Amino acid sequence: MSHKLVTFGEIMLRLAPYDYQRFSQADRLQSTFGGGEANVAVSLSMFGNDVQYVTRLPANPIGDAALGSIHKYGVKTDFVARGGDRMGIYFLEHGGSVRPSKVTYDRANTAISEVTDEDFNWDEIFEGVEWFHTTGITPALSPASAHVTLEAVKAAKKKGVMVSCDLNYRNKLWTREEAKIVMTELVQYVDVIIANEEDCADVFGIRASSTDVHKGELDVDHYREVAVEVMKISKAKMVAITLRESLSASDNNWAAMLFDGDNYFLSRKYTLHIVDRVGGGDSFGAGLIHSLVSGKEPQEALEFAVAASALKHTIPGDFNLVTEAEVQSIAGGNTSGRVQR
Repeated sequence: MSHKLVTFGEIMLRLAPYDYQRFSQADRLQSTFGGGEANVAVSLSMFGNDVQYVTRLPANPIGDAALGSIHKYGVKTDFVARGGDRMGIYFLEHGGSVRPSKVTYDRANTAISEVTDEDFNWDEIFEGVEWFHTTGITPALSPASAHVTLEAVKAAKKKGVMVSCDLNYRNKLWTREEAKIVMTELVQYVDVIIANEEDCADVFGIRASSTDVHKGELDVDHYREVAVEVMKISKAKMVAITLRESLSASDNNWAAMLFDGDNYFLSRKYTLHIVDRVGGGDSFGAGLIHSLVSGKEPQEALEFAVAASALKHTIPGDFNLVTEAEVQSIAGGNTSGRVQR
């Protein structure tokens, strides 16, 4: 069954050297498009949903190309505002083994950072919609985008729409103090909070005790405490936390937990050899949204979300280009990777 869903945020041009080169070596760059909420929109559309992606883009060929990059996967853009002089760019240097990947942003004064209330009619956008998703990246872009994001979640709640938000803290965009002020207010209108193993500490100062994310091992029990504390300061009905154990830039263990206010759910753990980890958290969010809006029970929803995001780590680019059937196969234990003929 198809569900009517909306995401809101910035889509960017991604430029990256080929073949794990460093920028100092590269004489050419590969261009693709991506961004948290656009990534979620594409994944939800791949699962067969009716998805509208909302953003603000300059009315130029690059903006057109960005929209074309998601149109090909069935995402609708009926409510995209056009204006401003530029869209955001991010430069990605893929790491490998002990060398980490590095992201450099060029997203000052972008179209969405200059957004206004007049750009969107949220009542119209949310008509008949079941679920709205955004992230903590969008309000980090500017006070204007923070204001519009807050207005969006308020409008969604007035319409009775379920709201999810991935905290997605980015220290290159704002400080922890700024994030805490803005996001503490925003999560009063959020039903499902999604975070990684560091976000809750960075945004709210809620830390998992006796845990060091850089040592390759996480104590899941302490993240249960984190989920409880996050729920206390928000109006959320669920808190989901992805649990990445970074063995190297090339190999990670990947799992997640979900707390629904009464019970804790822990997924199976995947050992991943990474092709591209960018968008891994977004693919988890999309998998969780799709499962919950489809009526799956929490454990099944969590397993689907983690399997979807495990698959994303094998796909170049920001978008998780997998079907529901492929995810179900992985969630069911078919992880051998044998050739299908």
